Amino acid sequence: MPVAAPDILPATLAAAIKSWGRQLGFQYIGIADIDLTLAEARLLDWLAAGCHGGMEYMARHGLARSRPAQLVPGTLRVITARMDYFPHAAEAWAVLRNPRQGYVSRYALGRDYHKLLRRRLQQLAERITAALGPFGYRVFVDSAPVLEKALAEKAGLGWIGKHSNLLDRRAGSWFFLGEIYVDLPLPVDAPARAHCGRCRACLDACPTGAIVAPYRVDARRCISYHTIELHGPIPLQFRRAIGNRIYGCDDCQLVCPWNRFAQPSTEVDFRVRHGLDAPALIELFGWDEARFLRNTEGSAIRRIGHVRWLRNCAVALGNAPRAADIVEALRAQQAHPAELVREHVAWALAEQMRPGQAQ
Repeated sequence: MPVAAPDILPATLAAAIKSWGRQLGFQYIGIADIDLTLAEARLLDWLAAGCHGGMEYMARHGLARSRPAQLVPGTLRVITARMDYFPHAAEAWAVLRNPRQGYVSRYALGRDYHKLLRRRLQQLAERITAALGPFGYRVFVDSAPVLEKALAEKAGLGWIGKHSNLLDRRAGSWFFLGEIYVDLPLPVDAPARAHCGRCRACLDACPTGAIVAPYRVDARRCISYHTIELHGPIPLQFRRAIGNRIYGCDDCQLVCPWNRFAQPSTEVDFRVRHGLDAPALIELFGWDEARFLRNTEGSAIRRIGHVRWLRNCAVALGNAPRAADIVEALRAQQAHPAELVREHVAWALAEQMRPGQAQ
């Protein structure tokens, strides 16, 4: 552990870190200790119930996720940062009500947040180094097994709501989190109090019933999991409930009363790109791989690849009212080289031709 500069008290350094964080565009900086005993018990229970679905990495990392000093030896504190991302975009419910448009989770409408947050956190670490001298640290933005929401809750950034997202009374839940593990004995912040009360709007709104109990999401039922994390076929039982959601799902956040306080982000990188806030489904389904890669360059969407993109769009088109142009678009992909695409196209065509399907 480094020897702190004699003229910098831990409390003074903590205050400076928060000020520097705000200058770098973070809306909130908090500091937590590394005791995640309660969160670890909940994680192990969640894994034992199989709620992680096919995300085997969640179990593979063992206890490193809930024991920061095991992941990064010498860690004493975690600096957690919040950056708001809610974009100026088409009204979400209007898009969800239009079955000929595709809904993309609002976090993915702009550039991928990972590089932006990581760069800013690295800059924050460098400012600490300039003031203090060399010290041990490591920056994380979804890049390692980190219980980011539990750490953020301990650091006073908000509380974990019944939908399992972090909530802040002043900003709702439309924000990203990043961390710096440090070997500095900084003073810690008080955790935030929970303010969900008796509200169960998120549980009632989930299209697939994935919030199986307050504070527990079963990934095997979750639309975000099926459209982003799942590599294989989307289970038949959930395809109609997916509606026109082609990348992620925000319903639990859209209905949360605390999100009425969220303010649109001023970050240029989070601005909507390629009209993905209210896109025409047929146009998206017509993207060949080259266009998909071009239009998703620098976007979180690219990680699912072109085949799963077509899979998701096919399901959404199958859920749309019967239309000749939709049938034509689907038939054009019947011979796609990927079996995953062909199977979902076949399902979508069957849905379009189903007796009683609205026109």
